[in-house]
Amino acid sequence: MKTKTKQLTTLLLFFLLASGLKAQDDLKFTLAEAQAYALKHSYVIQNSGLDVSAAQKKVWETIAMGLPQISGSANYTKFLNLPVSLIPGEFFGEEAGTYIPVKFGQDYNSDFGFTVDQLIFDGSYIVGVGSAKIYLQMASQTKEKTEIEIKHAVAQSYFMVLAAEENLKVMKENLQNSQKLEHDTRAMYENGFSEEQDVDQMRLLVQKAENEILKAEREIRVARMVLKYAMGVDVEETIALSESLNEFLDPLLQEEEPVGGFDYASHIDFRMLDTQRQLSMKEYKLAQSAYLPKLSGFYNWSKTAYGNSANLFKSSVPWFKSSMVGFNLTVPIFTAGQQRAIVKQAQFAYQQAENDQKLAEQTLQKDYLTAVADIESAVDQLKNDVDNKQLARKIYDKTTIKYNNGISSSVELSQTETQYIEAQGAWVASVIQLLNSKITLDKAIGKL
Repeated sequence: MKTKTKQLTTLLLFFLLASGLKAQDDLKFTLAEAQAYALKHSYVIQNSGLDVSAAQKKVWETIAMGLPQISGSANYTKFLNLPVSLIPGEFFGEEAGTYIPVKFGQDYNSDFGFTVDQLIFDGSYIVGVGSAKIYLQMASQTKEKTEIEIKHAVAQSYFMVLAAEENLKVMKENLQNSQKLEHDTRAMYENGFSEEQDVDQMRLLVQKAENEILKAEREIRVARMVLKYAMGVDVEETIALSESLNEFLDPLLQEEEPVGGFDYASHIDFRMLDTQRQLSMKEYKLAQSAYLPKLSGFYNWSKTAYGNSANLFKSSVPWFKSSMVGFNLTVPIFTAGQQRAIVKQAQFAYQQAENDQKLAEQTLQKDYLTAVADIESAVDQLKNDVDNKQLARKIYDKTTIKYNNGISSSVELSQTETQYIEAQGAWVASVIQLLNSKITLDKAIGKL
């Protein structure tokens, strides 16, 4: 029995470990996978999708207004006091000038029926159907722009995590080097070959390196939290990035990735403004359509019964049919200039939309040229900072050798280490600037 229980426990632990490993695999992302995850789990994207669905229903709502509308009705009435009419008395042989009160009707009546209404012509309906379809197009484009923004936000956060992790690696290497220097200096001091001040100076270097590591670890935690927020991952989850920083930097530094051309007409911002222009044009036509007549037709059918008994549905109570068919025509004649003012406002809004689109064309071209210049500058800056970091490292290494041989002082070593850390910080800043410039260029081009 104990053996069987042990086997079951082992099997359960195996499945739990397997599930845990699968969960970890599921949360290890390339940049493309992180962006795809964000598009699936982001609440902002989900709301954009609901907006598109609502716009689709709005289109059908508008179309349905022009289709036959059928409504039914039923009434059941009991008169507490029947209406009284006064009949001239001479009709009943009374004196002229007198009136006889007479009640017409019966205590109970009921009717039921239905009415069919059909719109025949309405200019605003024709324009409204077209506007609803453009509204759907706008909702779809808004969702597309939201997807672009989400993907760019994920990329920016992804790069921040990679840069912070790379910086932490360098800071850990620097700490190990500082700890070794402190150890060697302390040994030399204990053997009378160094001063206590040198030991203290090395201890300061170690503490500075430890502080840099704490700072780098905080930056990683913040960057990871921002990335998980952008992706829609629970902040308590652990994620891993499966791509390295160099995979993104090398194509940019080696100029392997062409900048590409620019077509402003395909840019999402330009297309959204063009859709807005179309909506403004439809609103202008809608205002003009108010001058047109409206024509609709109707058909009504009903049955009515009367009686002094509450039960009007017994076979002895007759029901009387009635039906009618007709048309309703509404023709606007005079509005004291109100409609003209509405038309003018819509015309001005349409002209503004046209101007906004022309301005967007120039703005997008300006943003593109600026982004190209920025990424070129960022590449040059990073190359310089790479050289500076390597040079600062070389100086630091040589100063370390000199210090170990008693040629250089601990103060000089501390200064060169500070110089190296500053060069490393400048390199990290340049990496982030270059990758952000790439994101900005992608946005300027309208690239997903």
